[in-house]
Amino acid sequence: MASLNYLLTLTVRNILGFSTKRRIIVIESDDWGSIRMPSKQAFVSINQKGLDSLGASLRYNKYDTLADKTDLSLLFETVSSFRDVQGNHPVITALSVVANPDFDKIRDSEFNEYHYELFTTTLERYYGSDTPFPLWTEGIHNKLFFPQFHGREHLNVAVWLNALRQNDLEARIAFDEGLWGFNNKHPFGITYQAAFDLESQNQLPLQAEIIKDGLRLFEKLFGYRASYFVPPNGPFNNHLEAVAASEGIRFMYASKIQNEPQGEGKINKRYRYQGQQNSHGQYYLSRNCFFEQSEPGKDWVDSCLNDIRIAFRFHKPAVISSHRVNYIGALDSANRTRGLQQLTVLLGKILKTWPDVEFMSSVALGELMAESQ
Repeated sequence: MASLNYLLTLTVRNILGFSTKRRIIVIESDDWGSIRMPSKQAFVSINQKGLDSLGASLRYNKYDTLADKTDLSLLFETVSSFRDVQGNHPVITALSVVANPDFDKIRDSEFNEYHYELFTTTLERYYGSDTPFPLWTEGIHNKLFFPQFHGREHLNVAVWLNALRQNDLEARIAFDEGLWGFNNKHPFGITYQAAFDLESQNQLPLQAEIIKDGLRLFEKLFGYRASYFVPPNGPFNNHLEAVAASEGIRFMYASKIQNEPQGEGKINKRYRYQGQQNSHGQYYLSRNCFFEQSEPGKDWVDSCLNDIRIAFRFHKPAVISSHRVNYIGALDSANRTRGLQQLTVLLGKILKTWPDVEFMSSVALGELMAESQ
């Protein structure tokens, strides 16, 4: 019965929306640029002090951190060893934030003011002169790695800062370790990771400014404007789409059932499909395939191949979700090794099963959908 339910879910994902007879593979990878777990010691410390970092958060808190040079080099080495029928390598659409909290300045303000630092500064703090950012630019140049916008920070600034001001014990413990991504408690269930979730509509102006600022920083860092926006963790009030559109965002991510926060714990449910256009002329992209190798207990290669098979059966592009955590070894090299080994197997089987497959970025897919309408 479980397999039948899963098959029905896959079918529903792929019924409506943009169709093409071309076999297209897109790989989307969230969380690049963001702090998650600064060190093994920090992970041990927060658990010893009673913070909840388990459940769905466990793999992120155990393995995920800023990618170092080895992480990036081995990821690029892996994807560059494959080419599609047109000679293109798989490209990682890297959904990236551009900043992290400046913990020292926030502490100096006695938690009354929020301050951030560019993620390139965070990289320098973590890795010193061995900063991996030049590899980001190399990956972009070689068309292996294509950053797009994931928010200014992977952090709900208003909710987190308010908890710190109120001397929330768990928030302060995590703050002292340089992190915020544990399973926090909130009356409306808002996690600190969910940058655009809402306690009240009064927070929308701040979120609008964060989007504008983040997109301008993105252009300064990478030398091009972001076209695609994937809000962290999903929650996003649709009034903010106009703000993103005004700053160059042509494509928005939305899950099939979008939970749009209204504040006070209320949500509106909206149905989205691939290639749907909103009132600002933006096109929605959604994911229909999943490859999360760092999550145990599942044959992710077989599962993802089945997702792709269903997508192609319905003449849909296969848009694969595969978070950064799957390729990070800075905290545990075995996690990276497993992730890259399984990625190698997956890409090899994709090319063997569908020799005419085409690899492209999320933006290229968005442009193809826009041209078809």
